Amino acid sequence: MSTSPLAHAHDMDAFRAALRDWFPRVIPANWRDTIRMQGESGYAQVQADWYRALADAGLATAHWPAGWGGADLPLAAQIVYYEEMIRADAPLLPLHQISLYHMPATLFAHGTAAQRARYLDGARLHGDIWCQGFSEPGAGSDLASLRTSAVRDDDHYVLNGQKTWSTNGAYARYCLLLARTDTQAPRKQAGISCFVVDLKETPGVTVRPIRQITGEADFAEIFFDDARIRCENLIGAENDGWQIAQSTLTSERGLLIFEHTERLAAAYWRDAKAGKDKWLRDPAHAREFACFFPRVRSVQLMARALLEELAKDPHGGFETATFLKLAWAPLLQEYTGFVARMGGLEAQQMREPLRCGGHTSGDAMTDCLASYGWTVAGGSNEIMRNIVAERILGLPKG
Repeated sequence: MSTSPLAHAHDMDAFRAALRDWFPRVIPANWRDTIRMQGESGYAQVQADWYRALADAGLATAHWPAGWGGADLPLAAQIVYYEEMIRADAPLLPLHQISLYHMPATLFAHGTAAQRARYLDGARLHGDIWCQGFSEPGAGSDLASLRTSAVRDDDHYVLNGQKTWSTNGAYARYCLLLARTDTQAPRKQAGISCFVVDLKETPGVTVRPIRQITGEADFAEIFFDDARIRCENLIGAENDGWQIAQSTLTSERGLLIFEHTERLAAAYWRDAKAGKDKWLRDPAHAREFACFFPRVRSVQLMARALLEELAKDPHGGFETATFLKLAWAPLLQEYTGFVARMGGLEAQQMREPLRCGGHTSGDAMTDCLASYGWTVAGGSNEIMRNIVAERILGLPKG
């Protein structure tokens, strides 16, 4: 820890300088080649190596409270951290997103002392990977309609049902699960509880990867067939899962989209340099490319505005986040499509997905295909427009 950039976190300029010196020395060497040559096993290895480098310096959990192995790193310092990580061309850390943000936020607010000690140490010290068991067939944007059941049987709960689109499900050891414990509750949100499930050690659990159009399996289906978990796996009070889930879903609100918008901005200048003596010589293409600049800059500024709002109120930023999502998804799709088109046939060949390279990895066709997931991620664009109409503009329901 003596050589960690965290030693300079009290001074933003010094912290930035320390990160700028430290990142090039610890980023896994040739991480892109490792993934392209070894596929999913290479991806898992790069993620493990990168997590260990960050954890050894205290940076992986620096945003956690000091009492739980963190450093209480303020939001301003977290922004500097992401800026310098992007500048250094470091890989993203998607396999640990839920174990570093969603799971700890849930346990900090609602977990027991035993749950915190066991699962926080597992993530921080051993790099345990977590996923969420929230969405179901027929219960995606309308999550409260979930039907997976948890029935109390003495000192156990018996789980039955199916989850889908579980990010990191194929890699995860643990799952944050929402299940229905009261089918007679007056409101569908009122009968839901939150649990921890060990996916590897619990009989009756089946995980099936969902292969995407890019060849990746970032998501999985999870099936529960009379799977028994101990009552100590319940987080918070029974039937309080809906409120607990709000802590989970807002835990890294802002920082994820901030990193993506900053990486898009970096990619814009990278692509400008690559196209300087090629397609940018065509005035029509140059105009089309230039038109992306104000849109890229606007989502950058919206993401920063969202972080400023969250710094003042961790539960705020709703309107900004909604409009940002609606602006970001089509921009990403149109921009990555443009880059693929400008690269010609060579750029439109599929390669081994660069799984932690972000949505602007430089592999044009993979970036383009992957961008369409943002149309439904975090609530479909159609649902988000309804939210704007009803909750922000106050329009009547159709």
